[in-house]
Amino acid sequence: MTGARSRLLAWLVALATCLGACAPAVGINEAPAGQTVPASQASATGVALAPQGTTAPIPTATPAPAPPPAPAPPPVPQPYALNLYQEGDFVPQYTFDWCVAASIQMAHNLIDDTGGGTWADSTQQGELWEMARARSSNSFNGANPLGWAQVLTEVGMGPYRVVSIADYGSALQTAARAIADTGRPVGLVMWSGRHAWVMSGFESIGDPAQFPEFSVTGVRVQDPLYPHGSGQWGPSPEPNSLLTPEQLATQFVVREPRRWSSELPAGHLLVLPVAGA
Repeated sequence: MTGARSRLLAWLVALATCLGACAPAVGINEAPAGQTVPASQASATGVALAPQGTTAPIPTATPAPAPPPAPAPPPVPQPYALNLYQEGDFVPQYTFDWCVAASIQMAHNLIDDTGGGTWADSTQQGELWEMARARSSNSFNGANPLGWAQVLTEVGMGPYRVVSIADYGSALQTAARAIADTGRPVGLVMWSGRHAWVMSGFESIGDPAQFPEFSVTGVRVQDPLYPHGSGQWGPSPEPNSLLTPEQLATQFVVREPRRWSSELPAGHLLVLPVAGA
């Protein structure tokens, strides 16, 4: 009996050894086939795993900044026109001496576009001439540009001042810019200081408010002597005529320094409205 037990025990030991040799080896951090390694266990091994059902992001290059926009091209001067004249603004001079007074009446009409009444009465024109003459000095018993400017200021259309500009082109630019800035006409001292016209508007290449070096291509004028004109200086243009600078230059010339006494240098004389008043 004892011998049988011994043989049975030996057989069981041999069988256990055989079964152990057939089992697969599993590492301490490995899961059997068909099982998922827990995330905590994967982290412990230093292996990063994406969450289940997601994809790891793919690095992308940073886009280069867009280039700045090209600067806008500078503005190009365009044809520009301004004219204060309306039908009925013209007034003739009622004597051959009253050109300054008629020009004052026309200045009022050009400025007042509210329908407040046209200045055209011959009696009023005579009174304005006397006012201008009383405010003129050494004027050959007439009215000169200084009296003209002073009356314009006193009757509520000013302030005006007299300027002398040697260069013809600069004189036209100055007159046009003053009309654009003030909305008031400019007095032109014609015939070397002997006659008065009114500049009521102009045409140019470039708006004076935008281009300091604009060029005047046309001048709107009112000659109170129309339709008579002068045998020496030429015919009077019709009211609201548009003259080229070349046409105007035949009658708008430098004042003779000896024509009347003033501190102004010789040049093209303007009775100029002052802005900001």
